[in-house]
Amino acid sequence: MPTTATACPPTATALVRRERKVLHAIGCGLRDDEIAAALAMPEDAVAGHLARILVKLGLRDRAAAIVHAFDCGLVVPGSGPRTQAVNPVPRTGSGRAAGSKVQISLLGPVHARQDGRPLKLGHLRQQAVLAALALRVDRTVSRQELLDGVWGMEPPVTNVVPVYVYRLRRTLHAGDGRPDPVIEHDRCGYRLVSGAVDVDVARMEQLVARAEEADRAGGPDELVRLCAQALDLFRGEPLAGLPGPLAELERLRLSERGIAIAQRMAQGQLRLGRHSEAVAGLFALSATHPLHEPVAAMLMGALYRSGRQADALTVFERARRRLEDDLGVPPSRMLRRTRQMILRGDEAGLGVVTAPR
Repeated sequence: MPTTATACPPTATALVRRERKVLHAIGCGLRDDEIAAALAMPEDAVAGHLARILVKLGLRDRAAAIVHAFDCGLVVPGSGPRTQAVNPVPRTGSGRAAGSKVQISLLGPVHARQDGRPLKLGHLRQQAVLAALALRVDRTVSRQELLDGVWGMEPPVTNVVPVYVYRLRRTLHAGDGRPDPVIEHDRCGYRLVSGAVDVDVARMEQLVARAEEADRAGGPDELVRLCAQALDLFRGEPLAGLPGPLAELERLRLSERGIAIAQRMAQGQLRLGRHSEAVAGLFALSATHPLHEPVAAMLMGALYRSGRQADALTVFERARRRLEDDLGVPPSRMLRRTRQMILRGDEAGLGVVTAPR
């Protein structure tokens, strides 16, 4: 995603003392009549202060003012007259309710759950903003990065990013009615707090790292087990249906990651002599990705080592036809070389095909 730098918007320090008090009250969710009573001023004066605040800070409407009050620190999440909790849940040292992590799933349609309860994430653009933050947990993502990644060359006509983040903050809370800072404002951008969320992409990468360690230690059983756990996290096409350049790139990257994990698992199964399991998995992978030549080559090798030379050559012919019909290209040198080794009975050359890591 592009990392174009943007200037920080005007802050609340541009306001006079009275305007700051009004902005604080607006951020706390008070109505104009409640603000008038709290600050001892006429209700129409509140509307006048709000109009000047919007002009000074370059904000579009009251909702944007609420977001700005949180972003600039005038209002602290979980405080204020609208957010007093009764019998609050015991909290950890980090300020979060114990056991209240939000589970965010990106390896399929975007979902979020908390304590087994699905959370409503809004429309697809808003989900794409959450995905952009979830893919970079604990790293500040600027508003411009979000605009570039979610909208690309067609940015919105209004400053909707703060509004989307505000809505997501209200959805991703600690489960006790208090809007804990799952999403924090950091200078000119936003970040998802690692201690507040559990993202399936991060769990998948942790499992893959453990699988690699097991492989280096000579433990193919553990390699297969951990790769299977990582693959179980995939629920279809990653980021399915999300718009924007970032989602397109990440869909491709995560799909390739899933293919590589499946190939690694098949390698482990072949080393363990579990040929039927490896062949079954590679057949399913090839059916899903019929133009992926490394998968076809690996399937051909697995079939040959299982004593199924004719089936291995059939896989080559099927791949050749798909490549010519769909892409108008011949099989790659790797695929043709695999076929020649099968025809020659070159078992040494048909060692386990190395999957990309």
